[in-house]
Amino acid sequence: MFSTQAIERLDQQAIEVPSWAYGNSGTRFKVFAQAGVPRDPYEKLADAAQVHALTGLAPSVALHIPWDEVDDFARLVDHAESLGLRIGTINSNTFQDDIYKLGSLAHADADVRQAAIDHHLRCIEVMHATGSTDLKIWLADGTNYPGQDDMRARQDRLAESLATIYERLADDQRLVLEYKFFEPAFYHTDVPDWGTSYTHCVELGERAVVCLDTGHHAPGTNIEFIVTQLLRLGRLGAFDFNSRFYADDDLMVGAADPFQLFRIMHEVNRGGGFEAGSDVVFMLDQCHNIEAKIPGQIRSVLNVQEMTARALLIDQDALADAQGRGDVLGANEVFMDAFYTDVRTALADRREARGLPRDPIAAYAASGYQAEIERARVGGTQAGWGA
Repeated sequence: MFSTQAIERLDQQAIEVPSWAYGNSGTRFKVFAQAGVPRDPYEKLADAAQVHALTGLAPSVALHIPWDEVDDFARLVDHAESLGLRIGTINSNTFQDDIYKLGSLAHADADVRQAAIDHHLRCIEVMHATGSTDLKIWLADGTNYPGQDDMRARQDRLAESLATIYERLADDQRLVLEYKFFEPAFYHTDVPDWGTSYTHCVELGERAVVCLDTGHHAPGTNIEFIVTQLLRLGRLGAFDFNSRFYADDDLMVGAADPFQLFRIMHEVNRGGGFEAGSDVVFMLDQCHNIEAKIPGQIRSVLNVQEMTARALLIDQDALADAQGRGDVLGANEVFMDAFYTDVRTALADRREARGLPRDPIAAYAASGYQAEIERARVGGTQAGWGA
């Protein structure tokens, strides 16, 4: 079913999982606790290792600072390596402390901006200690009411703060700037779209790139077009994969619109995002509020793999020929033929050939790991929002 090139790309696929996906999370109204949830970053890594061991797709784990602060990061790195993992992106947090109520890197108060800058410099120290090459910044900065603050001045302050952080990065490290359409700011957000993120990144330098979170757009936005543009411009640094029905729902990727995920993966393939030299990081950013967390991550990485496989089945020559002839229906048919192809058996066969379980979800259920952690992880404080 797959070409040799497609098999190579599928075998090399790597999807980064977020440490916070294994902690407790919920809605604005309630955080729901689950039995067996990790109590520290070491236990988060142990859970992430289950996902990689059963899928072969998730070799790295993103950390969130200060949620994943430890006394000895060298020890945490050793722990990750013993589990067959590595530390990935370091994510900053300037949206929970009281001083950031009116913003962080764009705040009018220089002392607050400096506190936010200092936090990012701490994140860079963590990067040095863990070998991470990416610092991801998402900001809750914005305003709720017209006239609340000077929007132009906020952009100037943000640019100055980002430049201070960028200057402290090592030559092999990147600043990855995320954007979000709205929430928690409702009138305006300081980095609301890919254009604003791109503009700041260009001003900063070549090692500043854009993070595209698939849940951070207005309804109806053509996300794959944004993917195309950022790949063309050489500024697509990372994905935060999730799914949404209404806003930033952080559901399992592909849950609401698998066809959109397929279209995105086609543009990634078309733009060289799967090539060996590509620097695009494919990361999940999800909150498993009601479903079990480890199976939720397993299902998510499998969804990404499946839509990648379908995208790699597109007959590019036939598609280009139909497009060149202006054959609208023919081109669409080539596209849809690949999307409707059921690749699940072929992927299960490929997993089996690599010594992985054909059905990772069933293998996890049969492993007894969930019952084991529910028995062992009693007492202490479960990880979750803020920990």
